[in-house]
Amino acid sequence: MDGRKENEGLMTNSKGDLPPCLIYIDKEGRWYHKGTEIIRRDIIRLFYQNIVLDSQNRYVIAWNETRCYVEVEDTAFVVRRVVFRHENHAQPRFILYINDDAKEDLSPETLYVGKDNVLYCKVKNRSFPARFNRPAYYQLAEYIEEDDETYYLPINGKRYILSFSKHP
Repeated sequence: MDGRKENEGLMTNSKGDLPPCLIYIDKEGRWYHKGTEIIRRDIIRLFYQNIVLDSQNRYVIAWNETRCYVEVEDTAFVVRRVVFRHENHAQPRFILYINDDAKEDLSPETLYVGKDNVLYCKVKNRSFPARFNRPAYYQLAEYIEEDDETYYLPINGKRYILSFSKHP
């Protein structure tokens, strides 16, 4: 499941649509099943390992030949922490700590500002949008600069412009 796009036509109902998982992810990345928060990290990690975006940009859990869609308030992935690293002679980089317990380097060219001035980027090989929570936003904002009403993240002499978009 690493392509992160679903295979069309598997396990759909007679209407060609997917059943709901009865799972909801809020904008802070908390998972709920039938209104009760899921607190077992092992189950949440299993869901993340098997989540894909379908052709309609729905989040789908595809596991053991069963597929269902997940209701998501904003994005399934949330950046919870950002750390700047510039060690020895290595290139400076920003490390993202994501709510699926993973960490990965920021792809600065994927940064954008969405509705209500929320900061987003792409994660998981640029397959999914991720929302920055407030602490992570402020951690990255320390490095963002402005020039003639344009905001950008300078890294290695290059300016990565923060674009504005209506959709994550």
